[in-house]
Amino acid sequence: MVPAHPQNGSCLSRKIVPVVRATEPNVSIFGVEECSDKTEFHLNAETNTELMRVAQLGSGTPEIAVVAGVHGDEPCGVRAVERLLDEQPQVRRPVKFVIANEAALERRVRFVDEDLNRTFPGDPNAKTHEGRLAHELAAELEDCLTFSMHSTQSHSEPFAIVNGVSETVRELVPQLPVTAMVETSEFAEGRLFSTIETLEVECGLQGSEAAAQNADRLTRAFLTAVGALPGDTMPRELPVYRLTEVIDKHEADTYEVFAENFTEVDAGETFAAADGEMQVAKESFYPVLMSPYGYRNVFGYAAEKIDVLAAQSAAD
Repeated sequence: MVPAHPQNGSCLSRKIVPVVRATEPNVSIFGVEECSDKTEFHLNAETNTELMRVAQLGSGTPEIAVVAGVHGDEPCGVRAVERLLDEQPQVRRPVKFVIANEAALERRVRFVDEDLNRTFPGDPNAKTHEGRLAHELAAELEDCLTFSMHSTQSHSEPFAIVNGVSETVRELVPQLPVTAMVETSEFAEGRLFSTIETLEVECGLQGSEAAAQNADRLTRAFLTAVGALPGDTMPRELPVYRLTEVIDKHEADTYEVFAENFTEVDAGETFAAADGEMQVAKESFYPVLMSPYGYRNVFGYAAEKIDVLAAQSAAD
């Protein structure tokens, strides 16, 4: 851990990511300003351009990053980041903050062209906004342990999502105020943590005040656990689940879900319905991220319970 030494100050800038539709002619893009107290931008061409917001608390090169707004319909993490930047707390090591998909946030939609969290590592020449943004975001977060906040339509209690149970995961996740941890197994393709070392958290129900409050608590707990903020965390035991398959849903007008996330569904139990047609479990499973309308083509995921993470003390 980096030795503790109070650092003040933040610098807010915007990384420029152009939105160029496949049907639009090529346009120039504009440059990025120097980091200063007053941000200035220099537009080289009038074009439909959106911004990725980047800020830092503390001086030096950050090895820790906090990301919010990957999806434009999940504002809870954005509120947590903006609150911290407004407060400007003293930090013991520098922290980078990124509000990722401002174009989608401004429009209050999940994405502009495609799901950003299924697009990594991205491509600077991609035809989609999120394809180019994924490339820029991955470059911005390179060499940073990243904490990424989301919200869901399926579960009100916070839980963590990881790509593999590493020593870092075992140390940090039990220090977060979450109720469970999900390991994505083979379902990590295109997600941020397929490219960058990332701890994802689902903060609660989309658009709820509780999710915003949870995002604030989660961010502060993470920054405390990694030694960026002073204080202690409250380690806890956590059940660990591994995703095993997607639970498809066919096209219908109405959907219902009868199962509770993280509560085992027994073989033969009815767990969902599409236009009144009952969906019955062929074998037992634990539902994760399951909701009637959270995803277009699937109800959610089936998982198996694989472990319980023991509570550990915060690292010295």
